[in-house]
Amino acid sequence: MTDVLSLFRESGALLEGHFRLSSGLHSNGYLQSALVLQHPKHAETLGKALAALVGPHKPNAVLSPALGGIVIGHEVARALGVRAVFAERQEGALSLRRGFTLGAEDRLVVIEDVVTTGGSTIETIEVAKAHGAAVVAAGSIIDRSGGKSEWRGPSGPAMLPYHALVTLSLPTWDASDCPLCKQGIPAVKPGSRKS
Repeated sequence: MTDVLSLFRESGALLEGHFRLSSGLHSNGYLQSALVLQHPKHAETLGKALAALVGPHKPNAVLSPALGGIVIGHEVARALGVRAVFAERQEGALSLRRGFTLGAEDRLVVIEDVVTTGGSTIETIEVAKAHGAAVVAAGSIIDRSGGKSEWRGPSGPAMLPYHALVTLSLPTWDASDCPLCKQGIPAVKPGSRKS
């Protein structure tokens, strides 16, 4: 498979600067997956690779958080031959809308583009549980936490199987400890979540 980070670099999706992430943390690096996934061939390649990792868990559907997880979730579902469902924010909380349903018969994988703390993954898992569905695994194109996502559990072991095509350790800081803020460099918010 084509090197994942090469696809990000070629697409201009590996950004440097001062960013406020969806998690609220600050970082000097940002992965703008939409710039990679806008190319159907890249999306298909990444979806097939991620499907190969989560396929052994035998899901019958993929659930992704909007907005970042929709395209890659759809590509993973297509590669697995299962349906793709997404949860979206309404009044600040993720929920199923647009007539999507889940139930006890569903074995889901939660798929995202990039995981930093795992907050969206946890929220998406909770949406599935609230509808009686079982989440059998989670996955993302990039794990930017260096394997330390909070949803993996306090002592390190995963709360459920998690697969990423690439694991990176990009620095993150609380806003109060951010060296870029202390230098007076304005932070930009490039992601889809406004909170």
